[in-house]
Amino acid sequence: MTRLIPEKIDGALHGMRAVGLENVAWTAGLIALAYFAGRVVAWAFVRSARRWAKHTASAADDVVVEHMPGPLRVLLPAIAVALVLPWLPLRSKPFEHVVLVLIIAAIGWTAFRVLRVIEDYFQLRYDVARAGDLHARTRYTQLSGLRNVGGFIIVLVTFAFALMTFDTVRSIGTGLLASAGVAGIVIGFAAQRTLATLLAGVQLALAQPIRVGDLVVVEGESGTIEDISLTYVIVKIWDLRRLVLPVQYFIDKPFQNWTRGATSNLLGTVELRVDYSVPVDAVRAELRRVLDASPKWDKASSSLQVTDATERAIVLRALLSAKNADDLWDLRCEVREKLLAFVLEQGGLPRLRADVADQRAA
Repeated sequence: MTRLIPEKIDGALHGMRAVGLENVAWTAGLIALAYFAGRVVAWAFVRSARRWAKHTASAADDVVVEHMPGPLRVLLPAIAVALVLPWLPLRSKPFEHVVLVLIIAAIGWTAFRVLRVIEDYFQLRYDVARAGDLHARTRYTQLSGLRNVGGFIIVLVTFAFALMTFDTVRSIGTGLLASAGVAGIVIGFAAQRTLATLLAGVQLALAQPIRVGDLVVVEGESGTIEDISLTYVIVKIWDLRRLVLPVQYFIDKPFQNWTRGATSNLLGTVELRVDYSVPVDAVRAELRRVLDASPKWDKASSSLQVTDATERAIVLRALLSAKNADDLWDLRCEVREKLLAFVLEQGGLPRLRADVADQRAA
């Protein structure tokens, strides 16, 4: 074993002498010089872009500077090396093949980052988190769905172009072309559920039964749509848990969307059981006073009605409205608390009454 290593080293040196040490040195030097030049150009471009972004008020250049340096640090050096390949004293087919595959992968990476730039720029320009901005949430949901589709296509095309650079793969594909019909049927059955999920994701992005930022009730949980991808939807529950559901769920099963319309206004009720002696008009006036003083009320709807009467109490139901679910919850709690305090001051808590007959001994 110890004799084989020196023999291999001698063989490699002999091969280098055969092709010429000078040619080897020139080849390695030119490749290193081209790579270094590409890195310098990428560094200069990124540095200039960052300086430019600091002196402009636009958000677009900030997003570009955030996402594009990584792909450029790979793409530009690879292109620089590819440009010097025809002038190298020594040519290596495997090395040229590696450079070509690296350029294809870097271009795919760049295209994918361009999609991220467009999405992030939209998020910075429009307030997607604001519940009342229906137009922004609609456009962002469409953009998010198209970004997922575009990313899938970019990965698929990049992988296909990379495979086409291999002669062996092309010959294997030609050999399998005759059995493409049978293979297509097998693949179709195997990928039926996957394709259905992908199509459901596209349908969800276009039809938009839900949008990013919508308030929904699914599986007995209420939360906000946080993210929509091609295969799953993330719902942010009110207690900060995340409910992950497949996109097919929102196509096949019913669910509640509280912010589907142009506005997110909601109605809520507060019920109180009070004594028969409580003046309903006074409670109604107190409800109006509480609502007028509360910033949570949107001034759209308010009423107070007697909805039931039992042997011990009457049931008062207060109807009120708010611009979103969070404000409605806070408003209901506030109205319940203050109306209870008012009823307590009036001595209006339910009472148990009894009529005791005077039974005296004869």
